[in-house]
Amino acid sequence: MDATGMATPCVTDCLVNGVPTSAVSVRDRGLAYGDGLFETILVRRGEPTLAQYHFRRLSRGARVLRIPLDLALIQQEVAQQAAQLGEGLLKLTVTRGASQRGYAMPTRPEPVRILQSSPLPHYPARNAEQGIRLFPCVTRLGNQPLLAGIKHLNRLEQVLARSEWQDDVHAEGLVLDLVGNPVEGTMSNLFIRLDDAWITPALDHCGVRGVMRDYLIDQLAEQGEAVTQRQVKHDELLRSTEIFCCNSVFGVWPVIALADHQWAVGTQTRRIQALAKQVLS
Repeated sequence: MDATGMATPCVTDCLVNGVPTSAVSVRDRGLAYGDGLFETILVRRGEPTLAQYHFRRLSRGARVLRIPLDLALIQQEVAQQAAQLGEGLLKLTVTRGASQRGYAMPTRPEPVRILQSSPLPHYPARNAEQGIRLFPCVTRLGNQPLLAGIKHLNRLEQVLARSEWQDDVHAEGLVLDLVGNPVEGTMSNLFIRLDDAWITPALDHCGVRGVMRDYLIDQLAEQGEAVTQRQVKHDELLRSTEIFCCNSVFGVWPVIALADHQWAVGTQTRRIQALAKQVLS
């Protein structure tokens, strides 16, 4: 019951193929090999935010992994669960399904859809208002152009990078590629302001092509401001005048420090922050 005495809708915490349960087969290839994809979707007022961007990335990943996708069914389930949830997060996972032992793909895969609901995460307001410090992660991202950009289930690089700090001083970590170029955060994408223009690291060899990253690139393009996507050198990051990281849950966090290097929160970052807030609020 809510404060008015009215019955509140019951939200199922987890659906597997549309059925309320949290059980999957021990032979599921998502568990055995990370053979699948996932999306974490912010829900506001019963609506999934940035839905077209999430489903576009999911479809792109499914093509790469050759997982047959019933996108219409997935969209329907997400919409229904979002309406029940109201406010919170939906984690959508799609695996290739169960198979016998071995790496070979089943000839007739039966994909598994897992849809989990959870409350909104709590991030300190100061992250957005005052900016964050980046932790310089030692863990590097390996090069694999085939998987670059998609959000597949094997996220061990991010798990190891995130384990490198436990303090409250750092809200995010900077992750580099094998030759030391900045790529992204452990859970976010990176934008730098250099020579009065926005640059974001190219994700053609490693990294995750974030939904908020794509949205901001599109929004800026509509305003006549192109974002350059290319390899970024570490010294360019240090020479930049503004930096921010972004994802589809927290929006935009200005970066104010990395090790002993510091930045001010700039007016251009505040403008981008407002663009993100429009779609996430």
